[in-house]
Amino acid sequence: MARLNLIFLGPPGAGKGTQAEIIAKRFHLTKLSTGDILRDAVRQGTPLGRQAQQYMEKGELVPDDVMLGLVEETLDTVKEGFILDGFPRTLQQAKGLEKILKDRQITIHHVILLQVPDEEIIRRLSARRVCPQCKATYNLLSHPPKEDERCDHCGVPLITRPDDKPETIQKRLDVYRKQTAPLIEYYKERGLLREVSGTGNPEAVTYAIEQVLRNDHPQNG
Repeated sequence: MARLNLIFLGPPGAGKGTQAEIIAKRFHLTKLSTGDILRDAVRQGTPLGRQAQQYMEKGELVPDDVMLGLVEETLDTVKEGFILDGFPRTLQQAKGLEKILKDRQITIHHVILLQVPDEEIIRRLSARRVCPQCKATYNLLSHPPKEDERCDHCGVPLITRPDDKPETIQKRLDVYRKQTAPLIEYYKERGLLREVSGTGNPEAVTYAIEQVLRNDHPQNG
């Protein structure tokens, strides 16, 4: 089976993580998300992990050079194809990643952009609820609790995180559009961008992504 390397882009709530998980299993790829990479580096106490932890503890964004270093370290441990989930987020990160990949003679085959309208993102994310006690996450639309807005495990009332209030979601979307617009153009110019509708049920979205991959890489079918 030919090695397949992908990048998944899309706004918060587009379903990138869910789809990356499914596609990674079906095509035998390693899913790499920035959250997982950061948590692993911090847990292992690597030099870059300790640097990242200092920023995270202050509630600050991890700088591009540290994040790129962590991605570089992680890519060196991957023996098969991979999906970068939600990375890069900015043009600067994309250029840094391109250099890392070029040095290792690694090719990105597709950049999958999940397109979901803002109103749908707001609808999805504002339906998210969290248990304040055990931190279990629910979604009133796709994964509701058994009892009305109470945790299945603890029985306590669920809460809405400040991040999931509609006005906050809109701000997050505005930041995403501002940061990612140049990135979309960057990958479009390189002939790598594949736009897939992220609306509809997850199975339909998975099918659309699979069609893109199988059409260009039938040996992975």
